[in-house]
Amino acid sequence: MGEEVKKMVAEQRNYSVLTTDDAKQIVIHYIQKTELSNYEIEFGLPEINDRYDIWKVPLLYMKETIGDIVINAYSKEVDEKLSSKISIIRNRILSIQAKSSEKTKTRKKRSKEFIISNLDNMVIKGRAEVALKTLPDQSIDLIFTSPPYYNARKQYSEYESYDDYLLLIRKVIRECRRVLIDGKFFVINVSHVLVPRSSRNESSTRIAVPFDIHQIFMEEGFEFIDDIIWQKPEGAGWASGRGRRFAADRNPMQYKAVPVTEYVLVYRKKPCILIDHFIRNNPNPEIIKASKIEDDYEKTNVWYISPARDKRHPAIFPAELAEKVIKYYSFVNDVVLDPFGGIGTTAKAAKKLGRRFCTIEVCDEYIQYTLQELEVNLIDMFSERKIVYKDLSDKNDDEDFKSFEHLVHRLIYEGYSKDELYDALLKGINNIKNK
Repeated sequence: MGEEVKKMVAEQRNYSVLTTDDAKQIVIHYIQKTELSNYEIEFGLPEINDRYDIWKVPLLYMKETIGDIVINAYSKEVDEKLSSKISIIRNRILSIQAKSSEKTKTRKKRSKEFIISNLDNMVIKGRAEVALKTLPDQSIDLIFTSPPYYNARKQYSEYESYDDYLLLIRKVIRECRRVLIDGKFFVINVSHVLVPRSSRNESSTRIAVPFDIHQIFMEEGFEFIDDIIWQKPEGAGWASGRGRRFAADRNPMQYKAVPVTEYVLVYRKKPCILIDHFIRNNPNPEIIKASKIEDDYEKTNVWYISPARDKRHPAIFPAELAEKVIKYYSFVNDVVLDPFGGIGTTAKAAKKLGRRFCTIEVCDEYIQYTLQELEVNLIDMFSERKIVYKDLSDKNDDEDFKSFEHLVHRLIYEGYSKDELYDALLKGINNIKNK
């Protein structure tokens, strides 16, 4: 059917290139004229664009997209200005080959079996990067969290530098990927952070934390799915004070927009399976039926949700936000993890929606709030499952912030020369040995 429509459009426009086969043949001849013919390049589905009178033919190498060849539909000529450059295509091929060679031939293929976690409801006290190591591989169905703010308030000023903070986030994301079932989702609520100025002569610093965290997700084996905008009422939270100076005198360059949004970023652990695998292969059709979402679902990537306030915690996210994420990205009886659990908002939302929960929190006071609220009238369709409480607060991460990894990370970003880097590494290694 699709081929007939394309041909009809091409004929109406009097194109010289009428079919997908015509487009592929032109690209084959073009590739033969270049050094690309030495590689086993395959074609994706050619597409016609009658707005610009072109055909676009995707090129694939080892199942990965490496570029596009664009053909003028009238002249049959390859448009090299619109097509991917040959040098870029070649570099992408070499990069894929390098990555492929790093993988051992004996590497175990990811299982396509339907994994059902056997974890009980869990409340774990301890640092996220340490506690996560106690969880089994592929035991979590959904991760939803909001990491601590970087040095925005006194409660979050434990980090020596922004690099230290990002390294912690990387460690947590890396462990989360290990415990997350292949093909399932990691959703994170994160916003830009305003670090207050320390004196009148300094400016406050606004750090684009979501963009840096996004890069970490990409590097740690996730694929980006969606950016959801959490829209708050105007004047919500700390944002009401921003732009006050401009409002008073209206001088240029003093304008500051009042931020009333936060990001809810959606990532998926890179899978070898399609999303519908979890629907088609679920051994319990009743679970699928019980997980159906009602008609009042969010239809855009802008969610209008009022912020939450709780005297027990300086920066909680609303239960409504957690409930939406859990409903949209998990099934009933799935295990939902929050590695920065706070006072248990995600865990309580998971319990309410018939999911299991695993929440990790380092603060003893927050842990007690969570346990109290979850243990009272714990009645749901999986009420036979107990709550497991673990205290891992005395356990230390062998790497922590004195690790070799951290040392290298800091030195690279501080711009050391090769000789300086060598000397510094030797000193760092000796210091670690002597501790």
